[in-house]
Amino acid sequence: MDILLYLTNIYDSSGLPQLLTILPNWLALDERQLIFVLATPIFIGVFLWEYVKIRHDPKLVDNGEAVRNFMLGAGYQITELLFAGLVSFPVFAIAWHYRLIEHIPLNIGTGLLLFFLVDLCYYFFHRASHRVRWFWAAHITHHSSERMNFSTAMRQNATNIFNGGWLFLVPLALIGFNPVWIGVCFALSLVYQFFIHTTLVTKLHPAIEFIFNTPSHHRVHHGKNRGYIDTNYGGVLIIFDRLFGTFRPETETPEFGITEPIDTNNIFMLWCHEYLALGRDIGKKGSLWQRSSHLWRPPEWQRPIHKDKYHNQE
Repeated sequence: MDILLYLTNIYDSSGLPQLLTILPNWLALDERQLIFVLATPIFIGVFLWEYVKIRHDPKLVDNGEAVRNFMLGAGYQITELLFAGLVSFPVFAIAWHYRLIEHIPLNIGTGLLLFFLVDLCYYFFHRASHRVRWFWAAHITHHSSERMNFSTAMRQNATNIFNGGWLFLVPLALIGFNPVWIGVCFALSLVYQFFIHTTLVTKLHPAIEFIFNTPSHHRVHHGKNRGYIDTNYGGVLIIFDRLFGTFRPETETPEFGITEPIDTNNIFMLWCHEYLALGRDIGKKGSLWQRSSHLWRPPEWQRPIHKDKYHNQE
């Protein structure tokens, strides 16, 4: 099959086979998962360090919620591991097969360029995850906690691989960057972002705060305060928010969570509740265009009642 050949060519050209020959067999995983496997003990250790400091403040950490956050993250990783090869890898393979630049060598310069481009793609993916309801249906899980600590970073949605946010990275494969490199850069970005989910770090040096996404910037992003919502979308860098007008500094204590909290501890409901709400809105009477508009309109958008002819007939 052509797709299988495409995947084989990507793998052979990535340099990963040579790397894996010097690693134990049990580490021979998808390169993104390999990075997360290596990082997970660090994540757990850092959270435990933070937990010791904040355990007496229920506004900062809740034992049950922290456990659920890691369970939500485990579900996300399992579906990525099981289904990425069936859902996203073939698309990247086809894009790379028809790449515009035949050979992009892997060196420090191209690696830094790709990391920069991955972060740019992440900015637009993250912005869409807040402003397009279909993407928000998956991303809302991450924002539904009313606390901000390192376990919140693990609060992910198991439907991410099916939701399609990874499509924002496909143009990089079409340019000619090997999908393996893209996956590594994206995984490293997510590892970095784990460490900005905390209230223990105030503000860093002004030069760092100007260029990089920091705990202060990301607390703003998680805040539901008026003026904080839909801001600071950056992954590693905050410069794209400054460039595109979505940056906000931390000027008041953030109130974390979503504007319409969901009162459940059920793992599956935490993953699926917004999809169900989206389905209910699509199911309301109206034209096909009105119904389908809920998919790409902002999460807060509702059909104007005075324009709904079906509503007026009732």
